[in-house]
Amino acid sequence: MSIIVSQVTKNYGAQKALDSVSFEIKPGEVVGFLGPNGAGKSTMMKILTCYIPQTSGDASVCGFDVRLNSMNVKRSIGYLPEHNPLYLDMYVREYLQFVAELHGVKKVSARVEQMVEMVGLGREAHKKIEELSKGYRQRVGLAQAIIHDPSVLILDEPTSGLDPNQLVEIRSLIMEIGKQKTVMLSTHIMQEVEAICSRTIIINKGNVVADKATSELRKGIDTQSYKLTVELNGAIDKRVFSGISGVSAVNSISNNLWEIEVHGDIDIRGEVSRLATEKGLLVLALGRKEQKLEDVFKDLTASK
Repeated sequence: MSIIVSQVTKNYGAQKALDSVSFEIKPGEVVGFLGPNGAGKSTMMKILTCYIPQTSGDASVCGFDVRLNSMNVKRSIGYLPEHNPLYLDMYVREYLQFVAELHGVKKVSARVEQMVEMVGLGREAHKKIEELSKGYRQRVGLAQAIIHDPSVLILDEPTSGLDPNQLVEIRSLIMEIGKQKTVMLSTHIMQEVEAICSRTIIINKGNVVADKATSELRKGIDTQSYKLTVELNGAIDKRVFSGISGVSAVNSISNNLWEIEVHGDIDIRGEVSRLATEKGLLVLALGRKEQKLEDVFKDLTASK
C-alpha cells in the first residue's frame, strides 16, 4: 500500500480534529479526499507529510511510519499545499534547481529541464516566479512536488482560484501524473473529483463517512431506491406509470419528460416501454438518473 492510515486520532486540546480515521490507498490510485471546512482534511494531510504528529493511531507512507521514519516518508512524498509557498523573487529554473538540490537529485540541470517540459513551463521558464500568472505558479508548484520523483503526490486545493482554461490544463496535468504515481487530492470542486479521481473518501467532523469508487458514490446513499427519467414523443397521463409495481412517485419535468421514483432495485424499463407503446407513443429516452457527487456530498456532510 502507498498509504495506510489506521485508527488515527488528532486532538487540539479539547477539540478532536480526527476521530479514529482509517483508510488505505493502493499504488497508482487517484483518490479524492473531500470534506467541508473544518472536517479534518488538512490535519490528515499534515500528519501524512510529517508536519504534525497524530495523537494516537498509526500512519505509514510507502511502508515508512510517519513518526518513526519521517525522512523516508518525506522522500516518498511530493506535496503541494493549498497556499503554494514559492520564492517569488527567484527565476523558475533557479527555483526548481534549488528544490532539486535540497532533495539530492542527481543530474540536476537535466531533471529541471524535464520538469519544465512535463508541466508546460517552457515559455515562462525564463521569468521570475512573481511575474507568472496563478496558473503557471501552480505548474511551478507541481514541478517542485515531483522533481525528486516521489511515489506519492498529495495535493491540497491545487486548482483553487484558477480560471476555466487554467482549470482544464492543471486537471489534465494531474491526470497525466496520476498514470505513474499515487495521488491524494483534496478539493471543494466536485466536478474535479468526477473528472480525475477513481475513488473518493469523504470526511466529516473528523470521521470517514464514505469511501467508495467515485462512480459508485454517484449512485447515491439510498441504494433502496432510484429515479428513472422517461422522454416520450407525446403526452401521457402519469397514472399510467403510477400503477407499475415498485413505483413510489411520478413527477412531470416538462410536457413529455417524466421522472419516476422506484423503490427497490426493480428494473421497470421494459414495463414503461410496453405501456407507452400501448398508448401509441415512442420512448425517445429512458435511463436511470445518477445523483451528482455534489448532492451526495451534501447529504453526507449536512449538519444533523
